[in-house]
Formats: sequence, C-alpha cells, structure tokens
Amino acid sequence: MTLSISDRIGHHLKRVDQELIAAKSAVLNPHGLTVPQYTVLLALFQEPGLSGAALARRCLVTPQTMSTVIATLEGKGLVDRQNHPVHTHVQEVRLSRKGRTVLAKADEAAVEVERALSGRFTAEESALLLEFLGRCSDALGEVRRPSRGPAR
Repeated sequence: MTLSISDRIGHHLKRVDQELIAAKSAVLNPHGLTVPQYTVLLALFQEPGLSGAALARRCLVTPQTMSTVIATLEGKGLVDRQNHPVHTHVQEVRLSRKGRTVLAKADEAAVEVERALSGRFTAEESALLLEFLGRCSDALGEVRRPSRGPAR
C-alpha cells in the first residue's frame, strides 16, 4: 500500500462526518427526530412546498429514502402533502404547525452542535475550511465523471 490510512483525507472526512451525525443524533433524539428527518424539516422551513425529488437532492439522499422519511414525518403529523396546483402528479411537502414547533426546538439543539464545531475555528479558518471542503467536493466530482474522449 502506498498511502497509509492516517494520510487519507477521505478517511478523516468520513470520521468527522460520523462524529457529526452521532452528535446531532444525540441532541435530536429527545425531540423524536433522526438527522435525516431534521434535515428534511429544515429544508422545508427554508423552501416550503418542495417535491420529494427536490427534497432528496437537497438532503443528499435517494428518492426512495426520501419517500420513507416523508411518510414517517407525515405519520408523526410534522408535514403535509398536497398536489401541485399545475403538475397534479407532483406532491408538494410543507411543514405542519406541529412540524414548525418541533423544528424550532430541535434546531436550537442542532445549532449548539454547529456552534461547538465552528467555535474551534476563527472566522478566517472557517472560511478556509469551507473552501477546502469545496475543493474536495470538486475533486470527487471530477473523479466520478467519466472522462470523455477527444472531441470529434
């Protein structure tokens, strides 16, 4: 092996991702939410009326996973679905009154996790970290895209 695990950026990103999810899970659990459910509620607060497909893209999950999350949230009375006024085959998802209340309380807890994380960095370091993460995303996007042969 030419690259030790401690020298692999991807390993460190995954470890931090898992730690972030564990921390948010711990603070969201008392509110009856999982991290994906919270993320959907937050997305709907910021952009009411998104479709399941749009939510899946925003929340970085598959449409199948999103369908399950929405059904669970609807069962808890946290979201409502209604047909799109023009595209009747598309359903819009919106926060219910109860969903807004639960989100407000859960978000306070989630923001504390974010503050604990960002509190370890100066404003300049935070900006650099976001730039570096953007570069990571760009590099991985390039690796995923199949290379095209020469133009004809």
